Amino acid sequence: MTTAISVKNIGKQYKIGAAETKFHYNMLRDVIVDTVSAPIRLAKAMIGRSDRRANQNFVWALKDVSFDLEEGKVLGIVGRNGAGKSTLLKILSRVTEPTTGTVSVRGRVGSLLEVGTGFHPELTGRENIFMNGAILGMKRAEIDSKFDEIVDFSEVTQYIDTPVKRYSSGMYLRLAFAVAAHLEPEILVVDEVLAVGDAEFQKKCLGKMGDVAQQGRTVLFVSHNMSAILRLTQEAIVLNKGQLLMRGPTQQAVDFYLSSGQSQAGERLWDADEIPVTSAPFTPISLKVKERSGKIVDTIRSTEPVTLEFEYKLDSSVTGLRVGLYISTTRGEYVFTSFDTDDTALYDKFDTRHAGRYISRAEIPADIFNESRYTVGVNASSFGVRRYFMDENVLAFNVDISGAPGTQWGEPRVGPIRPRLNWKIEKLD
Repeated sequence: MTTAISVKNIGKQYKIGAAETKFHYNMLRDVIVDTVSAPIRLAKAMIGRSDRRANQNFVWALKDVSFDLEEGKVLGIVGRNGAGKSTLLKILSRVTEPTTGTVSVRGRVGSLLEVGTGFHPELTGRENIFMNGAILGMKRAEIDSKFDEIVDFSEVTQYIDTPVKRYSSGMYLRLAFAVAAHLEPEILVVDEVLAVGDAEFQKKCLGKMGDVAQQGRTVLFVSHNMSAILRLTQEAIVLNKGQLLMRGPTQQAVDFYLSSGQSQAGERLWDADEIPVTSAPFTPISLKVKERSGKIVDTIRSTEPVTLEFEYKLDSSVTGLRVGLYISTTRGEYVFTSFDTDDTALYDKFDTRHAGRYISRAEIPADIFNESRYTVGVNASSFGVRRYFMDENVLAFNVDISGAPGTQWGEPRVGPIRPRLNWKIEKLD
């Protein structure tokens, strides 16, 4: 089969704390100082005396990543925050250039990397559809033939002639995904399309992604939703801190990812380099699993309650913040989701959270879990507005079912939960 994408030893280095200077215009004195100091910097580098702190101002978002992808294949990309997933997709979409290595892409690429990527804010939704089609090399007649389908899918018919700068983030996403999926590029690159939008639209996105895959187009798909990765992709690669750890059948890759790098002590502390800059003003500090006595554990008793304790910091006030927990099986299947403002009283009390440190605690009642290993993910967002932080694979815990309902039978019981239901037996005659 023909190779659609070939990645050879690519690396991407970014400078921390300074914007790229591609569009920066220096004053004359800056140019003179830089010109005069350049030979000095070169001499220091040649004799190994360059400022050590300068080296610490650079970080490799990707390092020595190589793989080939054949036409018509669907490849999942998984990894923690900061693993390099989005950087890889930006390089493949030619949004940015690699620092080292080469990339060969065969066919036109349609990308949905971030909400509204590729849209001009001053243009209307209609104008942006035609502009994106032109960028993909499509003729006007081709775009016309898809226009109504794109608008219907995006559900923004009423606002199609409104400048997109006035769209909500959800409207942006719906139109951006509709454009990327319906203009029929040979290669579709999608980064976390399920991060924004309601449940119904997420379902539509997954359905359309499935249709695209069945049409034989090449797809690269990044998602924090392991169920979506398992459903839509045949193969997946696992990235960690910019390096490719493994590539294999999706189930094997997801199992590897979910079982790697997790805390064995029931506690996770976040390092500064694991927190995206875009999370500000939200900063995660720690997540802890605690038994009834308050002890941090990585194995809980099914017959006893357990508390999940998420500590975080806000550098400024946030309105409408909700902090959530996602409990999943090690296969990536969600067991349940809960947010700290699900209760109306807490929703009203913490409508605005001012700067400071917080702990959101969730007590999970006894007699919920079946015997297995479970993963915990966290999310901090303002509903329908913005996601500040998400880490879908924070830590894992085991469940001991000693004394749980039905253990006298000594046989495995299917399903992730094992509730103690209130049964009654009545003799009728």
